[in-house]
Amino acid sequence: MDIRILVAEDDEHIGGALRAFLREAGYQVDLCADGGEAHRKMYERRYQLVILDIMLPGMDGRELLRELRKLGDTPALMMTALSGDSHQINAFDNLADDYITKPFSMLVLLKRVEALLRRSGVLQNELRVGALSLYPASCRALWEGRELPLTLREFEILLLLAGRRGTVVSHETILARLWGYDYAGNEGTVHTHIKNIRGKLPLNIIRTVRGLGYMLEAGPP
Repeated sequence: MDIRILVAEDDEHIGGALRAFLREAGYQVDLCADGGEAHRKMYERRYQLVILDIMLPGMDGRELLRELRKLGDTPALMMTALSGDSHQINAFDNLADDYITKPFSMLVLLKRVEALLRRSGVLQNELRVGALSLYPASCRALWEGRELPLTLREFEILLLLAGRRGTVVSHETILARLWGYDYAGNEGTVHTHIKNIRGKLPLNIIRTVRGLGYMLEAGPP
């Protein structure tokens, strides 16, 4: 699985350096110099990590962070020049996963990025939920060692649920994360995919929470 990172930074020098360094490290990078553009891209593509400067034209980093959390729990790394200002941390409202102050070492930033991706499971070779094993890099799903014949979209839905196992994932979140905010369909699209996934699982571990969404429960080990 390709790892795509969204960087929102209006300083042309810093943004260009970040994009070049992260690409050299093997990541795909989309760079935005405007908060409004970054907001649109959050809905247009699926990102495994978002790096946001606090001070941005159009929509600042705090606003973008709140919008990002409406879509789910994509890791967010905030960049700020407000070193030593305790208010910067409080302003995140516990929504940011990490922050780094300018100026910073690119190597330090890379380590922060790797840590966040490991924590979210993106860099894991295997994500296990009971008898279910998911392999993000190859988009394979196994149940007690036997491969499940999932489509790519079905795998993406199952991976999203597995990453937030034990918590309810709303229809809106699934649609926004996988189809984009301007998708003309409705929650019936999600229901159809969930039904197909259930038909391919030896045991139904996807619970419907009426009026809210779906939750993945651990099957037998």
